Amino acid sequence: MEKIFDSHAHYYDARFSREMGDVDELLSSLFSGEIGYIVNVGTDPQNSLSVVNEAKKWKGMYAAVGIHPSDGQYLADRDAALADIEKLLCKGMGEKVVALGEIGLDYHYEDTDRAVQGYLLEQQLCMAERLGVPVIIHDRDAHGDCFDAVCRHPSVRGVFHSYSGSAEMARDLVRRGWHISFSGVVTFKNASRVREAVAAVPMDRLLIETDCPYLAPHPHRGKLNHSGYLTYTAAAIAEVKGVMREEVLRASRENAKALFGIAE
Repeated sequence: MEKIFDSHAHYYDARFSREMGDVDELLSSLFSGEIGYIVNVGTDPQNSLSVVNEAKKWKGMYAAVGIHPSDGQYLADRDAALADIEKLLCKGMGEKVVALGEIGLDYHYEDTDRAVQGYLLEQQLCMAERLGVPVIIHDRDAHGDCFDAVCRHPSVRGVFHSYSGSAEMARDLVRRGWHISFSGVVTFKNASRVREAVAAVPMDRLLIETDCPYLAPHPHRGKLNHSGYLTYTAAAIAEVKGVMREEVLRASRENAKALFGIAE
């Protein structure tokens, strides 16, 4: 049985406890089955500390810590928050903390402060450069600015998660050493642009993810998402690539392990 690597999840999200109650019961079931690895991704200092502590409970769970572009706008002291993230990174790298993220830009809503988002992204890219850690990039309706930001830091590498940009941008990112991750969106009927990007990304740079509890794949679209649904995403990617689903699961697992420095 191919063990599956979910490269991006949010198992601390309140939706899990509201709809399922005991999240540990779900995780125990997942790790007892096909799921071998999960990166639980923080979005602010508080839940970043939570994912670090949660990762210690499960052999296959790892943590990413960072300040999400939307969450960062509500921080009382942004520089203090950045310092907290750096402390978590310095303390946890080499153990269960495997990346800085998620960080990036989100222009989906008109009332967001783009200057604040840009400042936090730049500071965290500098942090990644200084510490030599991979990053997880959130890019929503901000493709050009996200691309320009990472290009300003050519030594930084990582993954654009739940990719929604063009095939051309994906090719350019791959040429620059980046990985591209695809979520359940690839299974949606109206996701032809995402499938074009899947076709453009070579198998050795491709990751898969849930972004759970969000973005559940068809036929579970709109429901609570979890790592057990990754097989639908892998199957959709396999169809685009003209390969077996197991090849997608194997390649995405090994790519994620290499990117995040996981030897097990």
